[in-house]
Amino acid sequence: MEREIWKGSEAIAEAAIKGGCQGFFGYPITPQNEIPEYMSHRMPTVGGVFVQAESELAAINMVYGAAAAGMRVMTSSSSPGISLKQEGISYLAATELPAVIVNCNRGGPGLGTIQPSQSDYYQATRGGGNGDYRTIVFAPSSLQETVDIMQEAFDIADEYRTPVLFLVDGLIAQMMEPIHWNHIERRKVEPKDWAASGRNGRDHNNFVTSLLMDSQACEAHNLKLGERYKLIEEKECRWENIKTDDAEIVLVSYGTPARICLTAIEALREEGIKVGMMRPITLWPFPEKPLRELAEKPEVKAFMSVEMSLGQMVDDVKLAVAGLKPVSFCGRTGGMIPSVTEVKEAVKALL
Repeated sequence: MEREIWKGSEAIAEAAIKGGCQGFFGYPITPQNEIPEYMSHRMPTVGGVFVQAESELAAINMVYGAAAAGMRVMTSSSSPGISLKQEGISYLAATELPAVIVNCNRGGPGLGTIQPSQSDYYQATRGGGNGDYRTIVFAPSSLQETVDIMQEAFDIADEYRTPVLFLVDGLIAQMMEPIHWNHIERRKVEPKDWAASGRNGRDHNNFVTSLLMDSQACEAHNLKLGERYKLIEEKECRWENIKTDDAEIVLVSYGTPARICLTAIEALREEGIKVGMMRPITLWPFPEKPLRELAEKPEVKAFMSVEMSLGQMVDDVKLAVAGLKPVSFCGRTGGMIPSVTEVKEAVKALL
């Protein structure tokens, strides 16, 4: 199998093009600048559109307009920039418009640092903007996994008519890894007869709006979206169990820390400590049921959430475990990365 060395951000951009991206609208911010830079020269070669907007607010609203016209569109940014896009993302969810959004998470709060972090977990998994809505959130832990899922993301967004968010910590965006361009099976997606792109044989125009002044109509719309979110929870939840068959301690981690945990697990098992890992691939839907099943195993004694934050995913781990077993936390924040030694020492402290 022939593999190529790619930088994270550039591979993300190329994977989006392979997945059918027709338009990219963005604004520069470290550590994702290579995504718009790559798109600026690559999109015109495939008949696509690239626009560097005057701000993050402009970029997300360009995504909104192009998605409303039926285009497959994308934007990317990093933590403070994603915060500025939240109003537009809420509008996308409200009007059932598909789009792909990449957050190369850096340390915060505020401007913070340009170093990698996972402190946007709350924002990503709870919607982020106003109203009752969710976004599908992918959190790959390798560049290969990132490009594979990215090639599928536009189909997923179109199928459910919803924004799809990638929460990629800055390290994955900046590192270089060998990848193989796998063939990703395309999903069957219905024609976009809802798009505001001319009448196309209809006797009426399509309108796109999130304004529903009648409270009963607004409630009905929210309930409709809620049913769609239930379907997503049933069909799109992804995770990976690693050495959990005999594990007494189960680590829960995603992104870069999950890679660190793999090394820690090998080292701890060499010392006779039975450790495994549950790795969420979708942060929403969160793999609550499989995590609960692990908690119900008698040999599992405890869980530990390993993150690059002050402890955000740990809340979802506790909800899933439902008090059946103790849940602890190990992490660094502000752009610091937990070390293998720190993870090992935290596990040993549990014992």
